[in-house]
Amino acid sequence: MAKLCLAQEPEADELLSESSLALLIGMLLDQQYPLEHAFRGPKKLADRMGGLDIQAIAAADQAEFEELAATPPAIHRYGRSMARRIQDLARYVIEHYDGEVAAIWTIGDPDGREVLKRLKALPGYGDQKARIFLALLGKQLGVRPAGWEAAAGDYAEPGSRRSAADIVDGETLLEVRAFKKQMKAAAKQK
Repeated sequence: MAKLCLAQEPEADELLSESSLALLIGMLLDQQYPLEHAFRGPKKLADRMGGLDIQAIAAADQAEFEELAATPPAIHRYGRSMARRIQDLARYVIEHYDGEVAAIWTIGDPDGREVLKRLKALPGYGDQKARIFLALLGKQLGVRPAGWEAAAGDYAEPGSRRSAADIVDGETLLEVRAFKKQMKAAAKQK
């Protein structure tokens, strides 16, 4: 995997770069919370669980896992509800992909539309989050199934600063944040 810079913290970014599960969880947490903090969540879980293991997450007692996620510093401002979503995500990946996260974009040699469909089927992933994740795979990780750009839509645009897919350092994080702020302001004008 490439060296990601989403969490803006070396150890958290290293985990995101090495673990498809960490990246999938980080993307799940990227809502109603500062992006870089969301992508630090998987490292917090890994530290507290002695590693990031999809089977351990899925099998964990719900109340205990919620407590682990909500203990300060929490993985998200809604730590308990996000803990439930993470467990749902882990169980889904186990049930549908034998616990192999990368199988979402590799098994059966899927095209971009199929990968998008698979991502949208994940618990906690809607259309926009799935498109951003597909763009992240294509732009930063070299996962480029046929038609991925069309499936990812505007998020695949080269040189854009729309989402996590475009963050490669601290400066691009600020540019993405500024873009999102502009979009919110424009939406309020309508």
